[in-house]
Amino acid sequence: MKPHFVISAALAAVSVLALAQQPASLPEPWIVAGESPKMYEAGIDLDGSASGSKGAKYLRQAKGDGSSWGTLMQQFSAEAYRGKRVRFQADVMTHSVSKWAGLWMRVDSPAKYSSSFYNSQDKPMKGTMVWERRSVVLDVAEDATAVSLGVISAGTGETFIDKLSVEVVGKDVPVDVFPARRALPQGPSL
Repeated sequence: MKPHFVISAALAAVSVLALAQQPASLPEPWIVAGESPKMYEAGIDLDGSASGSKGAKYLRQAKGDGSSWGTLMQQFSAEAYRGKRVRFQADVMTHSVSKWAGLWMRVDSPAKYSSSFYNSQDKPMKGTMVWERRSVVLDVAEDATAVSLGVISAGTGETFIDKLSVEVVGKDVPVDVFPARRALPQGPSL
């Protein structure tokens, strides 16, 4: 084989490998968790080609029938936030989400796992939605040990998050709570 054909073949092979590279992996402490974490993949949209935002993080269902849910999340010490009201904000975008997606946050304490929790299920993002600023606000107990937060996606599709922030806010900012459920009757109606 002539040398210039060998060089051309080698360059072509390198180009194909470059195109087939995996997306950038997420830095610690980000992890994929949830009901079926192995059915989801996460990464960083480095060039913005998928999301329109360079560096956006994503969570996508990669396997399965779409009957499960996954989360792209992280957990950190609650020490700096104890006794304060905290807001987690991010821009969120969805592409073909079959069930729902949204931000979530949880506060854990020694006395009670999930002493505060909210997951946006009552304000779902479904289908394909453009970038939208979303937030979750919770009170962090005086004895809190950890704060967990992230984005959840149920079913098929892809969810992107970008421009994340965690900040202490005043008591004038309302805490997110799930809508009240109808009270159960005191006894049966026969």
